Amino acid sequence: MTRQQATTVAPMVVADGLHRSFGTGERAVHALRGVSFEIRRGELTALKGRSGSGKTTLLNLVGGLDSPTSGSITLDGTDLAGLDESGLLALRRDRIGFVFQSFGLIPVLTAAENVGVPMRMRKVPAKRREERVRTLLALVGLAEHAEQRPGELSGGQQQRVAVARALANDPALIIADEPTGQLDSETGRSIMRLLRAVVESEGVTVLVATHDQALMELADRVVELRDGRVVEPTE
Repeated sequence: MTRQQATTVAPMVVADGLHRSFGTGERAVHALRGVSFEIRRGELTALKGRSGSGKTTLLNLVGGLDSPTSGSITLDGTDLAGLDESGLLALRRDRIGFVFQSFGLIPVLTAAENVGVPMRMRKVPAKRREERVRTLLALVGLAEHAEQRPGELSGGQQQRVAVARALANDPALIIADEPTGQLDSETGRSIMRLLRAVVESEGVTVLVATHDQALMELADRVVELRDGRVVEPTE
């Protein structure tokens, strides 16, 4: 999707007045304080902020892993507040792909088997699953490493497997929480370039939390959080 096309359709994510507090009374921690923003379809949006600014809390809310104290989130036209636990589970399984700083791969499975896990959960037929796995490993440049286990791969290769796994069920949105945090700077840039390529080739929307300015330059825009509030999105 081109940038012009993205502006003519409804946003992928709409966050309106999000507050998230932990605890009560004087000891309450206010992680988010009235956060509102939109994420356009088919774009890579970087979420910027120091440690403790509320980035992970916000990603958890957008991904349906947590619920706001107040405010609302609409994802791909669905108001998350209207979903029960089974509805949220289906949303996370079918419409969102997650990429974590720690890779999150299953050590005893091969790269191909790790990528196939989300499709097994959806009971995708074996032939179609195997074809999709081959396509995704080729997309992330790991076609020749399909039978290797995570311990036999470099950190950058493991994160590429994680990106392929996030794409397995053809999600509308990929959420990446500091995906380059355990990688050296050049490997980190290669992962961000991969996410950039995924946006272009798969038409998926990506929200990535990062503190690396060099990586933000590859995003379509940057949303900055400071002390639980949006400072200013950069177009």
